[in-house]
Amino acid sequence: MIGKLVSHYKILEKLGEGGTGVVYKALDGKLNRIVALKFFHDQPFTNEDQKAFLTREAQAAAALNHPNIRTIYEIDETDEYFFLSMAFIEGASLKKNLIDGPLNIETAISIAYQVADGLEVAHKNSIIHRNLNSANILITDRGLAKILNFGLPPPTVRTEMTSSSKFVNTTAYLSPELLRSEEVDQRTDVWSWGVVLYEMLTGKLPFKGESQENVIHAILNDEPPLPSKMNIEIPVKLERLITRAMAKSLQDRHQNISEIMVELQTFEISPQITGQLEDHSDQTQPSIAVLAFEDMSPAKDQEYFCDGIAEEIINDLAQVGGLHVASRTSSFAYKGMREDIRNIGKKLGVRSVLEGSVRRTDGRLRITTQLISVADGYHLWTGQYDREIENVFAIQEEIANSIALALKVELTDEEKHAIEKTSTRSIEAYDFYLRGRRFFYRHKRKYTHHAIEMFARAIEKDSSYARAYAGKADCHSYLFWYFGGSTADLEQAEKDSQTALKLDPNLSEAHAARGLALSLSKRFEEAEKEFETAIELNLNLFEAYYFYARACFVQGRYEEAKDLYLKASRVNPADYQSPALLAFLYKTMGQEEKMEPVLHEALDKVEQHLALNPDDSRAIYLGADVLIRLGEKPKAMEYVKRLAATERDEPYLLYGIACLYSLIGKPEEAVYYLTKSVEVGFAHRQYLEKDSDFDAIRDHPSYKALIIDLKAREKDSGSI
Repeated sequence: MIGKLVSHYKILEKLGEGGTGVVYKALDGKLNRIVALKFFHDQPFTNEDQKAFLTREAQAAAALNHPNIRTIYEIDETDEYFFLSMAFIEGASLKKNLIDGPLNIETAISIAYQVADGLEVAHKNSIIHRNLNSANILITDRGLAKILNFGLPPPTVRTEMTSSSKFVNTTAYLSPELLRSEEVDQRTDVWSWGVVLYEMLTGKLPFKGESQENVIHAILNDEPPLPSKMNIEIPVKLERLITRAMAKSLQDRHQNISEIMVELQTFEISPQITGQLEDHSDQTQPSIAVLAFEDMSPAKDQEYFCDGIAEEIINDLAQVGGLHVASRTSSFAYKGMREDIRNIGKKLGVRSVLEGSVRRTDGRLRITTQLISVADGYHLWTGQYDREIENVFAIQEEIANSIALALKVELTDEEKHAIEKTSTRSIEAYDFYLRGRRFFYRHKRKYTHHAIEMFARAIEKDSSYARAYAGKADCHSYLFWYFGGSTADLEQAEKDSQTALKLDPNLSEAHAARGLALSLSKRFEEAEKEFETAIELNLNLFEAYYFYARACFVQGRYEEAKDLYLKASRVNPADYQSPALLAFLYKTMGQEEKMEPVLHEALDKVEQHLALNPDDSRAIYLGADVLIRLGEKPKAMEYVKRLAATERDEPYLLYGIACLYSLIGKPEEAVYYLTKSVEVGFAHRQYLEKDSDFDAIRDHPSYKALIIDLKAREKDSGSI
């Protein structure tokens, strides 16, 4: 072929050969430019339907215009040949770049992001690649990733099985549904994308075999080795992303490539490799995290007030449909940390971060804010407000509006009204409410009682304060659920949440509070409606996903619980509870093979949380549980002893200590602490009977006696 003239193209050299054809470098005689020509195998075509199909696919792919997709110029035909003319790109395939071994983490993530960016555009145009692999990704001399062969079907599989490495290697990237000749969608490309990222990080393919038939069998039936087994530097979170992308079930995978891009943005992505994040920021929904404001007051006694202002701004911004807002729990996880704002923003998956400070003294407020771009660290907007404390609501409204303007988000009339609306106009009520939130987040029995008192005083100052009623409802639910409260607490939680909704039917946290109260009363259908309404009103409300997941668990709806825990983790990437409970759920579901990467992720988050909150008993308990399941019993025992020495009257923590001793293989200690938890108020038999942590002591006489005792008390609440 070298030197041959095909149509108006002069063939210069062979560039490569793959499963669907051969590619040559050529000179376009009409436009005097260098191009790449792809000639398909088995020429000349005698099947007109095949030519028509390739023409339609190529025409669709030619419409794609994206820096990470190779441009198709035309499809041409002579008496001998049917071929594509495409942009010629200086560079080498990703496959060749991997000959010497895996890429470093940063480079692999960067290339993966670029490929995902290109796939996203294709999918939005209803084009599925179907044959994505490392040979079909070109890395230019400038480090840009280009996806090749859009619109071309993968080579035939299952027919004429061959041991040729060309076909075996191509087949290794194909999804299970494609191999079964089932209908495919963008999730098929998600699978292949996961295989490519696996290969970049390990230098190996996840599914191997000496023949095409062996590879197909492995893809359909076997679980691949965890990539961390071959590269210990792979972060747990990244391994989890790969594992999910390569889930054999379509339902278990990321449902679209956009979900993957959101997760990837939480990692470091080198601009030297991508050149994409900054240049294409306008293609992605604006996003923001509001960090806890710093207390600059002379006495340093206004932390609750500073937190409250930041939380109110989050609530205001959550009303804006065109803006993604990181949840409070996610953003506040970085409170007190002296970390680069850009790193925090990347970890939270947002493009901008708001930080600020508050000085409250002698009835006046000075609030200083700055909105920072995660891409480059530059200020997008700054504001300073020095006013009487009565103007705090107006200041919060101004800040929210200024952020929307800075991020070029156009507010609808409805959104403007939602931001203008305040839950109260009483400064005294507002102050008591913020104090109540502060106590509530400390998650101890005595502080929960203090929180109830603060919310009640807020309601005394303003009887129409819906948020105060919702906060009070949560406190009563927590007393019942965690701290051995009575059914009177549950009744009060229902009453308070109902009052909150009468005052403000569109208050998402009130719907979540009512959902929790109803689920604790085993009124699951009603609770489900409340949780779903809460999520519809605020997609970033972590508590709605989390409590909904636990309600599904107690009903045995494990698949739904799993999905909700995953969503809770996406809404709040810093949360340690959701990944821990998800890992435990996998055991209950008999899917132990999925536990390990999630356990490692949970442990990382527990340790990060305890670094800032060393006395958080729940984090200590869950950390111990995770360590036991990872086989690190000596370290786990340190956590257990720490809990046992301090927690004497918290039912749910005594219950947790019992779980830990059961897992360690100390049945007598497990029964002792389980009995103590019941004595001080634990009464949730239904949860106890489903908890796989106690499988080892089910036949213990004392365990059986406790179950009988709980039934006899008729205090089975179905608590979650």
